Amino acid sequence: MTGPAIDVKNISYSYKEKKAVDDISFSVAPGEILGFLGPNGAGKSTTIKMLTGQMPPQSGSIDILGQDITRERTAVQGEIGVCFEEKNLYLNMSARENLAFFADLFGLKGVDITELLRRVDLADRADDRPKDFSKGMRQRLMIARTLINTPKVLFLDEPTDGLDPASALAIRDLIKTEAARGAAVLLTTHDMVEADQLSDRVAFINEGRMVTLDTPDNLKLSHGKRSVRVRIKDNGKVREEVVELDESGAGDRLKTAGGAQGLMTIHTEEATLETIFIELTGRGLHT
Repeated sequence: MTGPAIDVKNISYSYKEKKAVDDISFSVAPGEILGFLGPNGAGKSTTIKMLTGQMPPQSGSIDILGQDITRERTAVQGEIGVCFEEKNLYLNMSARENLAFFADLFGLKGVDITELLRRVDLADRADDRPKDFSKGMRQRLMIARTLINTPKVLFLDEPTDGLDPASALAIRDLIKTEAARGAAVLLTTHDMVEADQLSDRVAFINEGRMVTLDTPDNLKLSHGKRSVRVRIKDNGKVREEVVELDESGAGDRLKTAGGAQGLMTIHTEEATLETIFIELTGRGLHT
């Protein structure tokens, strides 16, 4: 398709007197990963529920793959994949049976379940039950289930939360692969490092409103100083020099520091997404 895979215009939703989502607009292109970031209670879950057709927006519009999610919910839901943080696998069915069951729900025939399990490194546990799986294995099975219909849009809620580094890395690689084949990905996470690594753009949401939407690089450049930290071992002691790249004479200082005897490391320094979020909202992701 030529337009955005997700197109959200001025959506709002209130619970009685509380405005959970307040006039939010954004879009996600095919093949793009958008990190949707905010603290608990910021409005992320309500937004996701509207985007996936679980409840209609009270104002504004949502088009998924060119179709209005409210009017064409069944058609849209057949083209998307959703992986929520809450695991809802059938624990006493085998991994293979879990995937076969969901393939039947989608009315899909000829799904290569073994290949799906191979992609999440569970092919050798196909006939084992998730009740005997680790948290990471259950999450990988959830991801496999999310991909059962080769979705054109993926909604992923905390896909690596609490996982060991190896499992988290495997899931991140899978997300990148899905985006590379053209799937639009909306990713919610509290892990700012993960958001930075995966996201083409990030959206900060706080108290129901969109605070900013930009690429991680643009945000870090606009909200931080460009500097280089140099560590040098001198007479048995380690000293550090910070060179501000926008100051006069920065090139000469950096050349001198970089050529010093006992040079240990040179690192660029920039604002992190975490510090930028706190700067823009006055609060952290877990508050």
